[in-house]
Amino acid sequence: MTAKEIAKRNQKAEQLKVLQTDDGQFFVESGEGKILYNVSIDDEGNTCTCGDFNKNIKKDKNFRCKHILSVMNTIPTGNVENGKFLDRHKPKLDPRFIIQIEGNEFCKYQGLLDLGHQKGILSIEVELLQLPTKDNGNFVICKATVISKTGETYTDIGDASPENCNARVAKHLCRIASTRSIARALRSFTNIGMTCLEELADLNDVLGSDQSKKATVKKTAGKTETQKPKAKAIPKKKAPAKAAKDNKTASKAEEKVESKVETEDKGKADQPLMSEAQKRAVYNLSRRRGISVEELEAMAKDAFGCEIGNLNSTDASAFIRQLQQAA
Repeated sequence: MTAKEIAKRNQKAEQLKVLQTDDGQFFVESGEGKILYNVSIDDEGNTCTCGDFNKNIKKDKNFRCKHILSVMNTIPTGNVENGKFLDRHKPKLDPRFIIQIEGNEFCKYQGLLDLGHQKGILSIEVELLQLPTKDNGNFVICKATVISKTGETYTDIGDASPENCNARVAKHLCRIASTRSIARALRSFTNIGMTCLEELADLNDVLGSDQSKKATVKKTAGKTETQKPKAKAIPKKKAPAKAAKDNKTASKAEEKVESKVETEDKGKADQPLMSEAQKRAVYNLSRRRGISVEELEAMAKDAFGCEIGNLNSTDASAFIRQLQQAA
């Protein structure tokens, strides 16, 4: 470098701000104050990350850009400002959207959506796979696709029926199925393991059926004991004529019960087989859960006594819910 070039760059260097971090690194602001260039000053040589240095160092090994000169001029005077590295913002689920029920954590749909936007959602699309009808037990199935700004795609399904929805929102099955499908896709996109609160039918899904089967407990004189069922009274011996009349009545009652069972079995047999949408939902869920075809058939036989292809629409709906809860 000529003395004229050094003087020219020194004049510009005097107007630049120099920062030094706790670990000794130097950073120099650009003339507009929009960019920080990393400058290294040591015995092995001086370097800078600016374009001027990278362009001219190939021609002149002793080349010094205005940023290097700025650091060299401020070191003797100590006119260096302290600089700190700031942690980059990391997407995080807001604790306000986390709810604890019986020791289990659940997140609200709003929280998942907020976290998704932090991570960068490009679009969310929902496709209605099955409309609610009387034949399928008013069972709705939706498929949601979440696409990130980096091009990643996450897809999952959600369902809704009068059986797995609160009575107060049972009139809005399509909207509930849509929300559940989006929630499940967002859980994959955001890598959140906890279930979304909107996926639950009611608190029985959280508490478990065992809660309703617990024995009633009563306190007596400071002690707690399980309430025992009352012993049934032993019926008195009836007169022959009255016994015959009772037998005749019991026989008629048994006939009614048998007729009712036969009607129910017939009604079950008259139900349509599972729809193609339900079948796709079953196999998609099994693949996501890592369930093989053999295990899937065994589960269907254990629960409904038949192969998957022979499930009716109502049993298929119940089977889909069982697979979803296996997440």
